[in-house]
Amino acid sequence: MSVMKRMSMIFKSKANRTLDRMEDPRETLDYSYQRQLEMLQKVRRGVADVATSRKRLELQINQLEGQQNKLTDQGKKALQVGREDLAREALTRRSGLDSQLGDLRAQYQQLQGEEEKLTLASQRLQAKVDSFRTRKETIKATYTAAEAQTKINEAFSGISEEMGDVGLAIQRAEEKTENMKARAGAIDELLASGALEDFSGPKDDIQAELDRMGSGPGVDMELERLKAELGQGSAPKELNQGQGQQQGQPQGQPQPQQQVQWPQQPGGGAQ
Repeated sequence: MSVMKRMSMIFKSKANRTLDRMEDPRETLDYSYQRQLEMLQKVRRGVADVATSRKRLELQINQLEGQQNKLTDQGKKALQVGREDLAREALTRRSGLDSQLGDLRAQYQQLQGEEEKLTLASQRLQAKVDSFRTRKETIKATYTAAEAQTKINEAFSGISEEMGDVGLAIQRAEEKTENMKARAGAIDELLASGALEDFSGPKDDIQAELDRMGSGPGVDMELERLKAELGQGSAPKELNQGQGQQQGQPQGQPQPQQQVQWPQQPGGGAQ
């Protein structure tokens, strides 16, 4: 196979696929029905033309028959008055009309036969067009229902192009929402840890340091308490201190007060 033949085949196959994708069976059926109506109209015009020609011949035949009868009467009257020559002339003219009438009658019979054939063909074509119209409407209704059902099924299954776009839009919106939530959470953590500063309010380094150090001992005491419950460590310091007062010190003797140690600020001594 030559290159040109292969290119022609490829082009025709692609064009056929494109046309098949663009073709709507309902439009094709409507176009076919319109062509059949045009054909039926032509047949009807043909029947009308033949009938007109037949009617014209019929009028000519009636006219010649009238002339023929008139010549016959003239011949009779000529014989009555003794004018045989006039009677002969009338009969001669009547004989010429007979040949014309024979030709017109033959043409009339031919046109009448053609008219009958065209009338029968028009009736058959009319029945065919009516049957095609009924079938066309049935096919169009069935195709429309099938198309609607297909779109509904595609929408439910999510494989339609419209629903696919909607699904992608929802997925992108959810991803952006999750990213925004993660970003907000990260910023909150950075602000809480002090890695970022909150410029929207007054800056208070002392209070931030006190809040950070105040949260540490509470966590340590809770950890020691859990270890004591599991038998993995000593009791909390508050319990140990209470037991030391009962065992090591006499009851009623005042305990020495412990000096409270304030947290040191970075770069300086205790406040």
